[in-house]
Amino acid sequence: MPTQPKTKRPKRKKPETFRARELTPSLTVNDLKQSLAFYEGVLGFTVEDRWETDGTLRGVELKAGTARLMLNQDDWARGRERLKGEGFRLWFSTAQDIDHLAAEILARGGRLDHEPRTMPWGDRTFALSDPDGYHLTIAQQQKR
Repeated sequence: MPTQPKTKRPKRKKPETFRARELTPSLTVNDLKQSLAFYEGVLGFTVEDRWETDGTLRGVELKAGTARLMLNQDDWARGRERLKGEGFRLWFSTAQDIDHLAAEILARGGRLDHEPRTMPWGDRTFALSDPDGYHLTIAQQQKR
């Protein structure tokens, strides 16, 4: 069986550019218990870690597949009227059937900002917002 010729990697820039391996967003939320109920109970994340201070839950690290997300209780140091989620969207990609996933989220009490639809570039997506107004898009990447 013939082997494919190895493609030469491009020469790295000097100084070398930043190469991250993971990204874990951390969201400040108004009501951590309410947000945890949404991410765990409605979306299906699992709790990976919890942070407590004097017996009070202050934050959690959540996991869905290989994606991670942290939620932290707002301490109100910047005021109680501060907007959250404006100009910010989290995109999650999945191999799962997007229509089935959206139906499950609806059955668990979630509300969609838009129903599953095929985007002009071919991905199938739906969108929703969490209790604090953080915008989420879940996408099933189509074969290209």
